[in-house]
Amino acid sequence: MKQNITFSPRFSIEQVEEGCELAPKFDAEGFIPAVTTDYLSGELLMHAYMNEEALRLTIDTGEVHYWSRSRQCLWHKGATSGLVQRVREIRIDDDQDCVWLRVEVAGSGASCHVGYRSCFYRSVPIGAPGQPLVFLEEEKTFDPVAVYGDAPNPTKL
Repeated sequence: MKQNITFSPRFSIEQVEEGCELAPKFDAEGFIPAVTTDYLSGELLMHAYMNEEALRLTIDTGEVHYWSRSRQCLWHKGATSGLVQRVREIRIDDDQDCVWLRVEVAGSGASCHVGYRSCFYRSVPIGAPGQPLVFLEEEKTFDPVAVYGDAPNPTKL
């Protein structure tokens, strides 16, 4: 991996909002949110965070890398499951503090470690406080225990 990608320093609103230089704004902890959608359908697959290294690796390799805040490590999406996210397009928002990844997902097309296609597999009833969440996906795309083993969920509660 080349890893010679550099980000421009941020020196003006005009440069950041209207310029052609990639000058991402990482938060105080060094992260930038990344929203990931299916390239063809536009379906929202997941939301995660990237640090500078993850963003550089993603740009360099064409495969998505994130920073796992719960595990405190760089995470190549699909390295364990085989469900690699191949980048088709990367967009940055107007003030360059959020990344939009448009991807194709290998294998079953799932992106959620729970086994569903999308991490957004439940809906919150509006105007009905206290009602249970509604499952939008009827079946899991893959069995997480078969893929990841019987390890505890890496997500902090």
